[in-house]
Amino acid sequence: MNINENFSLLPFNTFGMDVKCRYFIEYSNTDELNKILTGNLLANDNFLHIGRGSNLLFLSDYKGIILHSGIHFISVTEETNDHVLVDVGSGVIWDDVVDHCVKQGWYGAENLSLIPGETGAAAVQNIGAYGAEIQDIIESVSTMDMAGNIRIFTKKECGYGYRESIFKKELKGKLIVTSVRLKLSKKPAFNLRYQQLEADVKKTGELSLENIRKTIVATRQYKLPDPAINGNAGSFFMNPVVSVDIFNAIRQMHPTVPHYQVSDEWVKIPAAWLIDQCGWKGKSLGRAGVHDKQPLVLINKGGATGEEIVALAKKIQQDVKSTFNIDLHPEVNYI
Repeated sequence: MNINENFSLLPFNTFGMDVKCRYFIEYSNTDELNKILTGNLLANDNFLHIGRGSNLLFLSDYKGIILHSGIHFISVTEETNDHVLVDVGSGVIWDDVVDHCVKQGWYGAENLSLIPGETGAAAVQNIGAYGAEIQDIIESVSTMDMAGNIRIFTKKECGYGYRESIFKKELKGKLIVTSVRLKLSKKPAFNLRYQQLEADVKKTGELSLENIRKTIVATRQYKLPDPAINGNAGSFFMNPVVSVDIFNAIRQMHPTVPHYQVSDEWVKIPAAWLIDQCGWKGKSLGRAGVHDKQPLVLINKGGATGEEIVALAKKIQQDVKSTFNIDLHPEVNYI
Protein backbone atom coordinates (compact mmCIF):
# COMPACT_ATOMS: atom_id res chain seq x y z
CA MET A 1 0.00 0.00 0.00
CA ASN A 2 1.37 3.43 -0.96
CA ILE A 3 0.29 6.58 0.90
CA ASN A 4 1.35 10.00 -0.42
CA GLU A 5 0.58 13.38 1.15
CA ASN A 6 -0.14 16.61 -0.78
CA PHE A 7 -0.10 14.55 -3.97
CA SER A 8 -0.34 16.05 -7.48
CA LEU A 9 -3.20 14.57 -9.50
CA LEU A 10 -1.74 15.70 -12.81
CA PRO A 11 -1.01 12.08 -13.89
CA PHE A 12 -4.52 11.03 -12.84
CA ASN A 13 -6.73 13.33 -14.87
CA THR A 14 -6.59 13.54 -18.65
CA PHE A 15 -7.80 17.15 -18.70
CA GLY A 16 -4.36 18.08 -17.37
CA MET A 17 -5.56 19.96 -14.28
CA ASP A 18 -2.61 20.51 -11.94
CA VAL A 19 -4.57 19.99 -8.74
CA LYS A 20 -3.62 18.18 -5.57
CA CYS A 21 -5.25 15.98 -2.97
CA ARG A 22 -4.53 15.82 0.74
CA TYR A 23 -3.65 12.10 0.57
CA PHE A 24 -3.33 9.64 -2.32
CA ILE A 25 -3.59 5.95 -1.41
CA GLU A 26 -2.96 3.13 -3.88
CA TYR A 27 -3.70 -0.46 -2.92
CA SER A 28 -2.42 -3.53 -4.78
CA ASN A 29 -4.91 -6.22 -3.71
CA THR A 30 -8.27 -6.74 -2.02
CA ASP A 31 -6.69 -7.40 1.38
CA GLU A 32 -5.12 -3.94 1.36
CA LEU A 33 -8.39 -2.39 0.20
CA ASN A 34 -10.19 -4.16 3.05
CA LYS A 35 -7.74 -2.69 5.58
CA ILE A 36 -8.27 0.79 4.14
CA LEU A 37 -12.05 0.55 4.28
CA THR A 38 -12.33 -1.11 7.71
CA GLY A 39 -9.48 0.77 9.41
CA ASN A 40 -9.24 4.41 10.48
CA LEU A 41 -7.52 5.84 7.38
CA LEU A 42 -10.80 7.21 6.00
CA ALA A 43 -12.36 8.10 9.35
CA ASN A 44 -11.83 11.87 9.29
CA ASP A 45 -11.68 12.73 5.59
CA ASN A 46 -13.83 12.76 2.49
CA PHE A 47 -12.59 10.25 -0.05
CA LEU A 48 -12.96 9.62 -3.76
CA HIS A 49 -12.02 6.52 -5.74
CA ILE A 50 -10.65 7.21 -9.23
CA GLY A 51 -9.09 5.37 -12.14
CA ARG A 52 -7.00 7.36 -14.62
CA GLY A 53 -9.35 10.32 -14.41
CA SER A 54 -10.36 10.06 -18.07
CA ASN A 55 -13.93 10.95 -17.17
CA LEU A 56 -13.26 13.58 -14.49
CA LEU A 57 -12.91 17.35 -14.43
CA PHE A 58 -11.32 18.68 -11.24
CA LEU A 59 -12.50 22.22 -10.46
CA SER A 60 -10.06 22.68 -7.56
CA ASP A 61 -7.77 20.77 -5.20
CA TYR A 62 -9.44 17.78 -3.57
CA LYS A 63 -9.46 18.34 0.18
CA GLY A 64 -9.57 14.70 1.14
CA ILE A 65 -8.26 11.25 0.22
CA ILE A 66 -8.01 9.83 -3.29
CA LEU A 67 -8.08 6.03 -3.56
CA HIS A 68 -6.65 4.27 -6.58
CA SER A 69 -6.54 0.61 -7.59
CA GLY A 70 -3.19 -1.00 -8.23
CA ILE A 71 -4.80 -4.42 -8.82
CA HIS A 72 -3.11 -5.64 -11.99
CA PHE A 73 -3.77 -9.08 -13.46
CA ILE A 74 -5.32 -10.75 -16.50
CA SER A 75 -6.11 -14.43 -16.00
CA VAL A 76 -8.19 -17.09 -17.76
CA THR A 77 -10.71 -18.74 -15.43
CA GLU A 78 -12.56 -20.92 -17.93
CA GLU A 79 -12.00 -21.96 -21.53
CA THR A 80 -14.04 -24.05 -23.97
CA ASN A 81 -13.91 -24.54 -27.72
CA ASP A 82 -16.32 -21.62 -28.12
CA HIS A 83 -15.46 -19.04 -25.48
CA VAL A 84 -13.08 -17.93 -22.75
CA LEU A 85 -13.76 -16.27 -19.39
CA VAL A 86 -11.10 -13.77 -18.40
CA ASP A 87 -10.73 -12.03 -15.03
CA VAL A 88 -9.13 -8.57 -15.14
CA GLY A 89 -7.93 -6.48 -12.19
CA SER A 90 -9.63 -3.11 -11.86
CA GLY A 91 -6.35 -1.19 -12.19
CA VAL A 92 -5.36 -2.64 -15.57
CA ILE A 93 -5.35 -0.06 -18.37
CA TRP A 94 -8.37 -0.90 -20.53
CA ASP A 95 -6.57 -0.69 -23.86
CA ASP A 96 -3.96 -3.15 -22.58
CA VAL A 97 -6.85 -5.58 -22.04
CA VAL A 98 -8.10 -5.08 -25.60
CA ASP A 99 -4.59 -5.53 -26.98
CA HIS A 100 -4.17 -8.75 -25.01
CA CYS A 101 -7.52 -10.14 -26.20
CA VAL A 102 -6.76 -9.39 -29.85
CA LYS A 103 -3.32 -11.02 -29.62
CA GLN A 104 -4.90 -14.12 -28.06
CA GLY A 105 -7.49 -14.32 -30.86
CA TRP A 106 -10.45 -13.62 -28.57
CA TYR A 107 -13.38 -11.77 -30.12
CA GLY A 108 -15.53 -9.07 -28.51
CA ALA A 109 -13.30 -6.32 -27.12
CA GLU A 110 -11.70 -5.03 -30.35
CA ASN A 111 -14.29 -2.31 -31.08
CA LEU A 112 -13.42 -0.74 -27.72
CA SER A 113 -9.79 -0.15 -28.69
CA LEU A 114 -7.97 2.93 -27.40
CA ILE A 115 -10.72 4.06 -25.06
CA PRO A 116 -8.79 5.67 -22.18
CA GLY A 117 -9.03 4.66 -18.55
CA GLU A 118 -8.79 1.56 -16.40
CA THR A 119 -10.90 -1.59 -16.39
CA GLY A 120 -12.78 -0.91 -13.15
CA ALA A 121 -13.90 2.50 -14.33
CA ALA A 122 -14.79 1.07 -17.75
CA ALA A 123 -17.24 -1.33 -16.10
CA VAL A 124 -18.78 1.44 -14.00
CA GLN A 125 -19.16 3.78 -16.97
CA ASN A 126 -20.26 1.13 -19.49
CA ILE A 127 -17.84 2.51 -22.05
CA GLY A 128 -18.78 2.17 -25.69
CA ALA A 129 -17.68 2.92 -29.24
CA TYR A 130 -18.24 1.71 -32.81
CA GLY A 131 -21.50 -0.06 -32.04
CA ALA A 132 -20.20 -1.91 -28.98
CA GLU A 133 -20.33 -1.45 -25.20
CA ILE A 134 -18.36 -3.20 -22.49
CA GLN A 135 -21.61 -4.67 -21.17
CA ASP A 136 -21.67 -6.83 -24.34
CA ILE A 137 -18.72 -8.83 -23.02
CA ILE A 138 -19.10 -8.53 -19.25
CA GLU A 139 -19.97 -11.74 -17.40
CA SER A 140 -19.75 -10.32 -13.87
CA VAL A 141 -18.22 -7.54 -11.78
CA SER A 142 -16.54 -8.12 -8.39
CA THR A 143 -16.77 -5.34 -5.81
CA MET A 144 -16.09 -4.51 -2.17
CA ASP A 145 -18.48 -2.47 -0.04
CA MET A 146 -17.50 0.12 2.56
CA ALA A 147 -17.56 -2.52 5.30
CA GLY A 148 -15.03 -4.67 3.43
CA ASN A 149 -17.53 -7.26 2.19
CA ILE A 150 -17.11 -8.77 -1.28
CA ARG A 151 -20.11 -8.81 -3.59
CA ILE A 152 -20.21 -10.13 -7.16
CA PHE A 153 -22.74 -8.68 -9.61
CA THR A 154 -23.97 -10.56 -12.66
CA LYS A 155 -24.27 -8.52 -15.84
CA LYS A 156 -28.03 -8.28 -15.33
CA GLU A 157 -27.56 -7.00 -11.79
CA CYS A 158 -25.22 -4.26 -13.06
CA GLY A 159 -28.22 -2.44 -14.53
CA TYR A 160 -26.40 -1.34 -17.65
CA GLY A 161 -27.72 1.37 -19.94
CA TYR A 162 -26.21 4.03 -22.17
CA ARG A 163 -23.15 5.17 -20.17
CA GLU A 164 -24.96 4.03 -17.06
CA SER A 165 -24.81 1.28 -14.44
CA ILE A 166 -26.05 0.58 -10.94
CA PHE A 167 -22.62 1.72 -9.75
CA LYS A 168 -23.35 5.24 -11.01
CA LYS A 169 -26.88 5.36 -9.62
CA GLU A 170 -28.25 3.46 -6.60
CA LEU A 171 -24.84 2.19 -5.47
CA LYS A 172 -22.77 5.27 -6.28
CA GLY A 173 -20.11 5.73 -3.61
CA LYS A 174 -21.13 2.52 -1.83
CA LEU A 175 -18.94 0.00 -3.68
CA ILE A 176 -15.49 -0.23 -5.23
CA VAL A 177 -14.91 -2.43 -8.27
CA THR A 178 -11.99 -4.81 -7.72
CA SER A 179 -12.12 -6.97 -10.86
CA VAL A 180 -14.19 -7.65 -13.96
CA ARG A 181 -14.93 -11.00 -15.64
CA LEU A 182 -15.22 -10.87 -19.42
CA LYS A 183 -16.72 -13.50 -21.72
CA LEU A 184 -15.07 -13.52 -25.14
CA SER A 185 -15.65 -15.65 -28.22
CA LYS A 186 -12.96 -17.93 -29.62
CA LYS A 187 -14.85 -18.14 -32.90
CA PRO A 188 -15.05 -15.26 -35.41
CA ALA A 189 -17.78 -12.85 -34.23
CA PHE A 190 -17.27 -9.41 -35.71
CA ASN A 191 -19.42 -6.46 -34.63
CA LEU A 192 -19.93 -4.31 -37.72
CA ARG A 193 -23.08 -2.45 -36.64
CA TYR A 194 -21.21 0.84 -36.93
CA GLN A 195 -21.86 1.74 -40.55
CA GLN A 196 -18.46 3.03 -41.57
CA LEU A 197 -16.31 0.50 -39.71
CA GLU A 198 -16.50 -2.40 -42.19
CA ALA A 199 -15.72 -0.11 -45.13
CA ASP A 200 -12.74 1.45 -43.34
CA VAL A 201 -11.38 -1.96 -42.33
CA LYS A 202 -11.62 -3.37 -45.87
CA LYS A 203 -9.78 -0.34 -47.26
CA THR A 204 -6.72 -1.34 -45.28
CA GLY A 205 -6.85 -5.12 -45.56
CA GLU A 206 -8.79 -8.23 -44.65
CA LEU A 207 -11.53 -8.44 -42.04
CA SER A 208 -9.66 -9.62 -38.97
CA LEU A 209 -9.31 -8.87 -35.27
CA GLU A 210 -5.94 -7.26 -35.80
CA ASN A 211 -7.12 -5.09 -38.67
CA ILE A 212 -10.25 -3.95 -36.86
CA ARG A 213 -8.14 -2.86 -33.89
CA LYS A 214 -5.57 -1.21 -36.15
CA THR A 215 -8.27 0.70 -38.04
CA ILE A 216 -10.05 1.89 -34.90
CA VAL A 217 -6.82 2.97 -33.24
CA ALA A 218 -5.80 4.95 -36.34
CA THR A 219 -9.24 6.56 -36.58
CA ARG A 220 -9.32 7.56 -32.91
CA GLN A 221 -5.79 8.94 -33.07
CA TYR A 222 -6.74 11.04 -36.09
CA LYS A 223 -10.05 12.33 -34.75
CA LEU A 224 -9.25 12.74 -31.06
CA PRO A 225 -6.59 14.98 -29.49
CA ASP A 226 -3.69 13.54 -27.54
CA PRO A 227 -4.29 14.39 -23.84
CA ALA A 228 -0.54 14.93 -23.45
CA ILE A 229 -0.83 17.87 -25.86
CA ASN A 230 -4.39 19.12 -25.32
CA GLY A 231 -5.96 17.91 -22.09
CA ASN A 232 -9.38 16.35 -22.63
CA ALA A 233 -11.71 13.64 -21.39
CA GLY A 234 -12.83 12.32 -24.75
CA SER A 235 -16.55 12.72 -25.34
CA PHE A 236 -17.70 15.50 -23.03
CA PHE A 237 -21.46 15.15 -23.55
CA MET A 238 -23.75 12.16 -23.86
CA ASN A 239 -25.65 11.74 -27.10
CA PRO A 240 -29.20 12.91 -26.34
CA VAL A 241 -32.22 10.65 -26.80
CA VAL A 242 -35.21 12.73 -27.87
CA SER A 243 -38.86 12.12 -28.66
CA VAL A 244 -39.92 11.36 -32.21
CA ASP A 245 -41.81 14.68 -32.25
CA ILE A 246 -38.68 16.68 -31.47
CA PHE A 247 -36.68 14.65 -33.99
CA ASN A 248 -39.26 15.19 -36.74
CA ALA A 249 -39.24 18.93 -36.06
CA ILE A 250 -35.45 18.97 -36.46
CA ARG A 251 -35.59 16.82 -39.59
CA GLN A 252 -37.95 19.31 -41.25
CA MET A 253 -35.19 21.91 -41.01
CA HIS A 254 -32.27 19.45 -41.45
CA PRO A 255 -33.39 16.48 -43.65
CA THR A 256 -30.01 14.73 -43.37
CA VAL A 257 -29.71 14.90 -39.58
CA PRO A 258 -27.81 11.76 -38.44
CA HIS A 259 -29.75 9.63 -35.99
CA TYR A 260 -30.29 6.20 -34.48
CA GLN A 261 -33.81 4.87 -33.89
CA VAL A 262 -33.88 3.68 -30.28
CA SER A 263 -37.58 2.71 -30.33
CA ASP A 264 -40.87 3.76 -31.90
CA GLU A 265 -40.94 6.73 -29.52
CA TRP A 266 -37.31 7.71 -29.07
CA VAL A 267 -34.41 8.72 -31.34
CA LYS A 268 -30.75 9.28 -30.51
CA ILE A 269 -29.03 12.25 -32.18
CA PRO A 270 -25.24 12.70 -32.10
CA ALA A 271 -24.28 15.50 -29.71
CA ALA A 272 -21.33 16.26 -32.00
CA TRP A 273 -23.71 17.11 -34.85
CA LEU A 274 -25.78 19.43 -32.64
CA ILE A 275 -22.67 21.23 -31.40
CA ASP A 276 -21.32 21.56 -34.94
CA GLN A 277 -24.62 23.00 -36.16
CA CYS A 278 -24.35 25.66 -33.47
CA GLY A 279 -20.99 26.73 -34.88
CA TRP A 280 -18.76 25.60 -32.03
CA LYS A 281 -16.45 23.23 -33.91
CA GLY A 282 -12.87 24.52 -33.56
CA LYS A 283 -13.96 27.56 -31.52
CA SER A 284 -12.66 28.65 -28.13
CA LEU A 285 -13.71 30.49 -25.01
CA GLY A 286 -10.50 31.72 -23.43
CA ARG A 287 -8.14 28.81 -22.75
CA ALA A 288 -10.89 26.21 -23.24
CA GLY A 289 -11.81 25.06 -26.73
CA VAL A 290 -13.79 22.68 -28.92
CA HIS A 291 -11.72 20.25 -30.95
CA ASP A 292 -11.53 21.10 -34.65
CA LYS A 293 -12.07 17.48 -35.81
CA GLN A 294 -14.51 16.20 -33.17
CA PRO A 295 -16.80 18.83 -31.63
CA LEU A 296 -17.89 16.42 -28.91
CA VAL A 297 -14.44 16.84 -27.35
CA LEU A 298 -13.65 19.89 -25.21
CA ILE A 299 -9.97 20.62 -24.78
CA ASN A 300 -7.61 22.40 -22.41
CA LYS A 301 -5.63 24.59 -24.80
CA GLY A 302 -3.05 25.25 -22.11
CA GLY A 303 -3.45 26.45 -18.55
CA ALA A 304 -7.24 26.30 -18.50
CA THR A 305 -8.92 25.82 -15.15
CA GLY A 306 -11.76 23.44 -14.51
CA GLU A 307 -14.10 26.41 -14.18
CA GLU A 308 -13.10 27.62 -17.65
CA ILE A 309 -13.97 24.21 -19.15
CA VAL A 310 -17.31 24.30 -17.34
CA ALA A 311 -18.03 27.83 -18.64
CA LEU A 312 -17.47 26.62 -22.21
CA ALA A 313 -19.66 23.56 -21.63
CA LYS A 314 -22.49 25.73 -20.26
CA LYS A 315 -22.32 28.07 -23.27
CA ILE A 316 -22.57 25.11 -25.65
CA GLN A 317 -25.48 23.68 -23.68
CA GLN A 318 -27.30 27.03 -23.86
CA ASP A 319 -26.80 27.29 -27.62
CA VAL A 320 -27.98 23.73 -28.30
CA LYS A 321 -31.02 24.28 -26.06
CA SER A 322 -32.00 27.55 -27.74
CA THR A 323 -31.43 26.17 -31.27
CA PHE A 324 -32.86 22.64 -30.99
CA ASN A 325 -34.74 22.57 -27.65
CA ILE A 326 -32.47 19.70 -26.57
CA ASP A 327 -30.66 19.44 -23.25
CA LEU A 328 -27.07 18.18 -23.42
CA HIS A 329 -25.84 16.37 -20.31
CA PRO A 330 -22.13 16.04 -19.50
CA GLU A 331 -20.63 12.57 -19.61
CA VAL A 332 -17.75 13.99 -17.58
CA ASN A 333 -18.04 14.19 -13.78
CA TYR A 334 -17.26 17.54 -12.14
CA ILE A 335 -15.18 17.16 -8.96
